[in-house]
Parts: sequence; structure tokens; C-alpha cells
Amino acid sequence: MKAVFLDRDGTINIDTGYTYKVEDLRLEQKAIQGLKIMQNLGYLLVIVTGQSGIGRGFYTEQDYQRFMEKLSSMLEENGIKIVRDYFCPHHPTEGIGKYKLDCQCRKPKPRLLEKAAKELKIDLSESWVIGDKTDDIEMGRRAGCRTILVRTGKAGKDRNFKATPEFSAANLAEAANYIFKNT
Repeated sequence: MKAVFLDRDGTINIDTGYTYKVEDLRLEQKAIQGLKIMQNLGYLLVIVTGQSGIGRGFYTEQDYQRFMEKLSSMLEENGIKIVRDYFCPHHPTEGIGKYKLDCQCRKPKPRLLEKAAKELKIDLSESWVIGDKTDDIEMGRRAGCRTILVRTGKAGKDRNFKATPEFSAANLAEAANYIFKNT
């Protein structure tokens, strides 16, 4: 199987800063169009997201799940199926209690991609990572995936890593069209 691993906030939905409130859920421009193209190309759609707001005590894992249920429902109404979502709630220095952890699931470490590959029988070398931050691109590189930076959300301006994506796209629709032409 092949997959497109998608960051959530700033890639699929608008990043409002520690996005967890259902009422704040708004999709990035052309997200539906792009997701449909990728799905129609036979890719599993998997969300891989950092949610350090949980670890910092800004919101709970239940808040995250409510947001994901609403996002999944919204996408399903448009014929899009997110196969699974994986999230990292930890922060190495600002986490509280059990969430204060320098874990292996925090981007750019590829643990969540490896876990998804094992559970869903995904070939990482045939898969893509799409995100709005350099840690998404670096995670994809470390896992052996092809990578696309979208110029929505942070648009790669975080500069946490000197990760160079294979392609830089205006949005998910342009990313999907690149995948279509390059697979």
C-alpha cells in the first residue's frame, strides 16, 4: 500500500494556534480538491500531527478527538476518507506530567510514520509526506518518503530544519497534481 501522510493544522485545516476548538475548524483553500485527487490516485490518506498543546495543558486528548471527529465527518461528507490519524501530545521542556517527554513520536522523528507503515502495511518508499513546516519535510526525509511543502499555514517559514522538499506547492490541490504527474 502507498499513502500520503498529511500534517493537519496549516495543511488541511487553518492553523489558529493550538487548534482544537470545533468551532474554529475551517479548511485550507483547495484542501478538499487536493485530498480527492490523492485518494483517487489510490493513496491512503493518513494524518500525522504534533499536538503539543495537549502536553502543555492547553487542551485535552478528548478535545483533540472531538476536533478529529468533526474534521473526519466534514471530509467524509465530501467523499474523503482519512484512514487513520496519529498524533504526538508530548513536549520535551514545556510538557506537564506524563507529557513532559523527549519522545520518539515528536516530529521530525519518523516513529509515527513507521508505526503507520507497520499497522497499515504501507510502503514508505512509495509514499509522500505533505506539510507546512520543515519538521514535516525532515520527518518524511528520515522515513524515506517523498516530500511536498505546502505554502499554507507556516509555509516552511519555521526554518527549524534545513530540509528541502521535493516540491513546494501553493496548496493541497497543487500538491496532488504534482503527485499525479510524478508517480
